Amino acid sequence: MADRLTVGVAARLSRYLQVLTQANKMGKDRISSQEISDYTNINATQIRRDLSGFGKFGKRGVGYNIDSLLAEIRKILRTQGQHNIALVGAGRLGQAIASSPIFDEHGITVAAVFDIDPQRIGEPIGGIAVSDYATVRQTVRDKSIVVGVIAVPATAAQSVADELVGAGVKIIFNYSEALLDVPADVAVHTSNPAVELLHALYFHLT
Repeated sequence: MADRLTVGVAARLSRYLQVLTQANKMGKDRISSQEISDYTNINATQIRRDLSGFGKFGKRGVGYNIDSLLAEIRKILRTQGQHNIALVGAGRLGQAIASSPIFDEHGITVAAVFDIDPQRIGEPIGGIAVSDYATVRQTVRDKSIVVGVIAVPATAAQSVADELVGAGVKIIFNYSEALLDVPADVAVHTSNPAVELLHALYFHLT
């Protein structure tokens, strides 16, 4: 296996992982490439090609063992172990992110939540008390956090990104519409539901 996956393969494996995790929770033992295709809209042939590149996991007519494939994809994506993330923004979006059970399923812990609103500081969100935004740098360093999630208005996103980068964060998930300016060694992933919707409308309604 190559040391580093291409962006396309890594993105598809992440989608397979999501489907497998949910299928496992539903009590399923096996799943076919066609079933994965139905949930991801990725061609079944492409799915088999992606998975065969890492070994023989399935049998024709039988499908894939979900537990085995889950473990292997997690190993490939290096998601084994525990990863701490910091969330900035305790509004409605931040609360939804912090309270989501998806993170725990993949070994990810929301280790710290920050906000500037005095009324929110100290309140529990997703099992963790909201901290004062002024403590971002110290907390990120103390908890060895390398991933930051930005869930604040676009007008404040750049200053938050600067603060996270200054604390040593190397990966930022940006839930605002702001175009962030960060150093070359910091990866930014922007999530915009409107853009995703436009993409879906274009490919499925035109």
